[in-house]
Amino acid sequence: MMYPREGPFIMSESQQEARVRVQDLRERWRATSLASVWIRPNDWDHPAAEALAEALAEGRGVIAPAERLGAARAEVGAGITEALDDVACLYAAFGRPTDVGALRAAAIGWVGERERVPYQIATRDPSTGLPTGEYLGERLRETYGTAQRSGASAGTTHCLLVLDVGLDSLDTWQRLARSAAIGRTLHQVFGEGHPMAAVGDGTFVVLCERGPSTAELGQSLRRVVERNAEVLGLTTEVRRPTRVWVERLPGTHDDALLLLDHLAR
Repeated sequence: MMYPREGPFIMSESQQEARVRVQDLRERWRATSLASVWIRPNDWDHPAAEALAEALAEGRGVIAPAERLGAARAEVGAGITEALDDVACLYAAFGRPTDVGALRAAAIGWVGERERVPYQIATRDPSTGLPTGEYLGERLRETYGTAQRSGASAGTTHCLLVLDVGLDSLDTWQRLARSAAIGRTLHQVFGEGHPMAAVGDGTFVVLCERGPSTAELGQSLRRVVERNAEVLGLTTEVRRPTRVWVERLPGTHDDALLLLDHLAR
């Protein structure tokens, strides 16, 4: 019996149009992400990104592909803030509000991959994008050394601005989303490279020059944190009202490290 030979697969016109729409969305997503949040362009492209763009463009479920993308982002060393902001860029490129379910799925995938293969980062906390507490401790050492060499006291030249947004009974997703949002807010207020860190669950510390405007800066920070929480739909993950206060630096660097340990509790 003779069977006809199969010819090459030819997409219909509607399939071709759908493919073009997916590719166009993917390229707009990539351009938006690279221009605003993604740090290493060579790490962005991944089959999981293609799958998520395709699911969104075709109106299919995004949870599974978003979780795979979160794992892929963790695998290349992207922090949680960068990974979730990247997903938000997809929805911005698509012209729709960000799907919280997709963000949650990406965060779950990111955490799962990090737990499977821990990625060591010496100076930066991937959950917030902020420097680690250890790095802040070294910056404090420099501050005390500079003050001593100039004949001044670190307590008169600098202080710690403390932000407490902590709440009990949050799940892993809520804590990650809050950490990412606060990390982004602190970068927004103080700029990249400023000495600051997350020192506990919901507690963040910024090393600031001491001056008449320090207290006003703290109040401005509180307003920005609460406004961003409303914009991002995280009002139930952030303490209201947000607590912000100024801690005077103690006499020695060792005592400053003890203060950081105390604030972490």
